[in-house]
Amino acid sequence: MPFKRSPLSYKLSAVIFISLSSCFFSMGQTITSNQKGADLQLWYNKPAENWNEALPIGNGRLGAMIFGRVDAELIQLNEETLWTGGPVDLNPNAESPKYLQEVRKLLFDGQSSQASELMKKMQGPNSNSYLPLGDVILKQKINGTVLDYSRDLNIANATSTTRFTADGVTYTREYFSSAPDQVIVMRLTASKPKALSVSLSLFNELIHEVSASGRNELVLKGKARINSDEQPELKQFIYKDSLGHNGMRFQARLKVVRTDGQVSADSVLNVRNASEILILISGATSYNGFQQYPDRNGKDENAAALKPLKVAARKSFPALKQAHVLDYQRYFNRVSLSLNQAGNLLTEKPTNERLAAYKAGTADYGLEQLYFQFGRYLLISCSRPKGIPANLQGIWNAEVRPPWRSNFTTNINLQMNYWPAEVCNLSELTEPLINKIKEMAVNGQHTAKNYYHAAGWAVHHNSDVWAQTNPVGEGTGDPKWANWAMGSPWLSQHLYEHYLFTGDKKYLKKTAYPLMKGAALFCLDWLIEKDGYLVTTPSTSPENSYILPNGKEEVVTIASTMDMSIIRDLFANVIDAAALLQTDQEFASSLKAKYARLYPLHIGKKGNLQEWYGDWEDVDPQHRHVSQLFGLHPGREISPLIDTVYANAARKTLEIRGDAGTGWSKAWKINFWARLLDGNHSYKMYQELLKNSTLNNLFDTHPPFQIDGNFGAAAGVAEMLLQSHLGTVQLLPALPDSWKSGHVKGLVARGGFELELSWENAKLTNARATAKVGGKLTLQTNVPVTINAADVVYQQLKTNKGIIYQSTVETQRGAIYDINIK
Repeated sequence: MPFKRSPLSYKLSAVIFISLSSCFFSMGQTITSNQKGADLQLWYNKPAENWNEALPIGNGRLGAMIFGRVDAELIQLNEETLWTGGPVDLNPNAESPKYLQEVRKLLFDGQSSQASELMKKMQGPNSNSYLPLGDVILKQKINGTVLDYSRDLNIANATSTTRFTADGVTYTREYFSSAPDQVIVMRLTASKPKALSVSLSLFNELIHEVSASGRNELVLKGKARINSDEQPELKQFIYKDSLGHNGMRFQARLKVVRTDGQVSADSVLNVRNASEILILISGATSYNGFQQYPDRNGKDENAAALKPLKVAARKSFPALKQAHVLDYQRYFNRVSLSLNQAGNLLTEKPTNERLAAYKAGTADYGLEQLYFQFGRYLLISCSRPKGIPANLQGIWNAEVRPPWRSNFTTNINLQMNYWPAEVCNLSELTEPLINKIKEMAVNGQHTAKNYYHAAGWAVHHNSDVWAQTNPVGEGTGDPKWANWAMGSPWLSQHLYEHYLFTGDKKYLKKTAYPLMKGAALFCLDWLIEKDGYLVTTPSTSPENSYILPNGKEEVVTIASTMDMSIIRDLFANVIDAAALLQTDQEFASSLKAKYARLYPLHIGKKGNLQEWYGDWEDVDPQHRHVSQLFGLHPGREISPLIDTVYANAARKTLEIRGDAGTGWSKAWKINFWARLLDGNHSYKMYQELLKNSTLNNLFDTHPPFQIDGNFGAAAGVAEMLLQSHLGTVQLLPALPDSWKSGHVKGLVARGGFELELSWENAKLTNARATAKVGGKLTLQTNVPVTINAADVVYQQLKTNKGIIYQSTVETQRGAIYDINIK
């Protein structure tokens, strides 16, 4: 089909719309607000000035950023499967295996720089990029002064509303992205009859055409690039290959399905003299799975976009909204959090003003609650069953060259996206990650074999919708990130965690265990012997560098602490899983023997946990990655309740690293300090993230925006209130002094226990546990308790952190257990 490219870029169009709105509001009009917020609402008394102030909605697949502009509204759209490229080349660097032994020899001989240079010859193509679906531009001529302006995002029901008054008319715009109906819904209303006249258009910076379909519908048809790039190495946009394999097709449809106004359309859709306008937006791509060429073998994106639109068009707005809210709330309402009885305190202030006051030192426990729940909102909105996992930006991206390609970065970021899923009672939302891991395992088998002549499956630094697994860098990437090879064992942790939280043995047997075993097989072939230990060689500590005693800076090492900790975690989980399934005991026995020979943790001269094979200085002592503490979090190897030696070394490591860093780095540190049972420092990191790494729309910023910090922080709050990684359920293990009283309901512990907790003066006052699976519950509290069950065993344990009260009971599936203070 013929395509035409618009002469305007996205950035230019954004500048134009900003100028229009800014001009309008600078001509003597004032914006005030008489609308008070609620405790689960973000709200503002002025439009978004840029994308980082717009408000996100999503149904897992379709996302939108709502700017809330008055005369030139911008609604930026995404569809989760719209990516550059196509299925991966399973053997992009056939020469790679011949370099491995030489790299290992160089490292054993102390020639790290030469090994690093040689490793570039073992690299392959970079990942593909996530792309925007397009923009909806809504223009409305406004007469008179704009008054009582407000825009909000209500995360209690996943709806966004913009409202303002002009010339005696109140205009309301309501938005939501419906999972049941798979459309974005917009309703525009005016308080006076026939007072609403708007024009609507569609735009995308990628090659596209826009046409009318009848008198009430616009259709944008576009094509994705077959190639990918990012700053500073920019490439020419290419949209097709000679074989017609790649270049994903996509479509966005905007339809006025109900109005009392007059509707007409050409390249712009016009509605005149209306009281109400109901608009539906659908979008689809030709993505047909990770192994299918999106152009030659792609799905019919036209049919995929039309089908939900036709069905939803037959429904009333109340019916659409009711289905949407019910669907969303079945996830969101599972967890509630109250801190210091904050309630609606300070909610009369716009969220950006609350955030500014918080940064200046004003206590705002309601904002802290809101940020936690906002993380849950985002995960519900960008990761749904049968979909694609949340990428670096969830599903929200406006750029055709997004930062870091908006891909799946597997050396922490993809994993952090899913840290809150299980504990925050959103277990089903891990399905996209689990399915993508399955796909990575398919491609990763070829990577392991073709790059290293190894068994099992391997994943490196980056992946994408096509489940890329090869080392990236294209021959010029720094091996400290490009050649990192521990993706499959780290991702396998999420497979086992899903079992631990759900108790689903069928899933463990059919899905998790085979994948975990495959990752273990790769690790067994990746490990080699040195000085009686099994070590990884080559090895890196993601994105970090070290200084040798001679002053030389290096990036590649032997047996980085992170490598060895991840492998220990994997081997332990595979051994446990084999025992649970009563299978594969010979393999489990061999893993036990190998586990005993893994290069151990070491403590450096500063009392810190050593990151490298030698006790070397970091090039950047405050580096954002704290990879050597994997065994503390998300692993379960280090804890003050296990061994104070390594726990104290972990604490020293964090003290040296400091409290600064990127948004996601601070989020990780929230979890680290919580695992060290230091609630006050964990809370300090939570405050640091809110104060210094949070945008006005509450998105986390690296900078720029990365969604992992939102998710990591939500997980960190849960970690302060509930921990279960050591086989016991710890209530309020890292409660900060500032949260003197509170209540949380719905957090989930491993073993499938759903908890409700209340506390006063930093002490538990009562709790309730619901056994979703059944089995032994071993509860640990900071005060003595009783459980309303027979045959409870009560103990007092002397630990490194003082007296812990332990209560053990066999639970029945579905039973509820009240926990009271003695």
